[in-house]
Amino acid sequence: MPYQPILLSSNIPVRLSYIIVFLGLAFVGLLELTTLLLTGLFTIFALRKFCFGGQKWLAILLGAVLLAAIGTGFYLFLRTAVTEVPEIARRSIPVVIGYAEKLGIDPWFADFAELKSKAMTFAMDKLGNIGKYTQFILVHLVTFIIGLVIAVGAFINTRTPEEVEKTVVRNNLYDRTLAEIMARASTFYQSFATVLGAQILISSINTALTAVFLFYNHYPFAMVITGLTFFCGLMPIIGNLISNTIIISVGLTISPHMAIWALCFLVFIHKLEFFLNSKIIGDRIKNPMWLTLLGLLLGEKLMGIPGMILAPVLLHYIKVEASRNTLDEGPEKTVTVD
Repeated sequence: MPYQPILLSSNIPVRLSYIIVFLGLAFVGLLELTTLLLTGLFTIFALRKFCFGGQKWLAILLGAVLLAAIGTGFYLFLRTAVTEVPEIARRSIPVVIGYAEKLGIDPWFADFAELKSKAMTFAMDKLGNIGKYTQFILVHLVTFIIGLVIAVGAFINTRTPEEVEKTVVRNNLYDRTLAEIMARASTFYQSFATVLGAQILISSINTALTAVFLFYNHYPFAMVITGLTFFCGLMPIIGNLISNTIIISVGLTISPHMAIWALCFLVFIHKLEFFLNSKIIGDRIKNPMWLTLLGLLLGEKLMGIPGMILAPVLLHYIKVEASRNTLDEGPEKTVTVD
């Protein structure tokens, strides 16, 4: 009896692609591969920005220079931060506690020694011992290198817009599903490029203005605080709260007037962010604050700090994919939301 092909609905490849992509993202969290994913996405993002005139070798060369510069800067930052961050805490915590007592606020800790004890207890609970801590660093370092190699290989094998040729997608389940998966992957990368690219630009502008403020007012530990401001700026909402708390706390060690002046400056920066978001990002990323916070909390719980960075990307990706699908329920309706 001759083989009879099975006729399937045209929606099945689309649905399969969504299932495969979201299962893949779930496995990234379960297998702790978020660092690998972020490294690959960041690398491809940077290489595409450096690919002038389709010259991939130039992009890889500029990417290597950028990686060396970032690695050197990060090493110098860590070397300085290891000694200066405890000193920032030692100076600012007693001052903050003193003002908290005057205002009748019960602080979470009494002094730097108690804060250090709680921090060490937390670290020991999370890491167990120095061996596990070293293993943690080595695993993420190896994951970073693997992600870097995979991304460079993918970039080399990817055709430039000038080289892209139209390919025929045969009308079978495999080809149609593969084409839909590639479309989902392209959308996910565009969400990453939109969200993280804008976040990096906004964080860089804020960091530059903050650096001017810190150095102009002769802030102690200005270099370390500037670096922390940039890294915290990659995490929306929560990152700003962390960096703002540090800046105001250190300002209190100088004088109450400096802390007030720092607060006014940070309010100005916060208002500037609204302007930057509207101009740089526009209407492409508009999620309610509660949804962003929920995404950050879930991202940290499931994937750690890399998950907090990836959470806004996932929210934007879900929003884009959901916006492309329409419901067959008649004309559009206007709903008033209080």
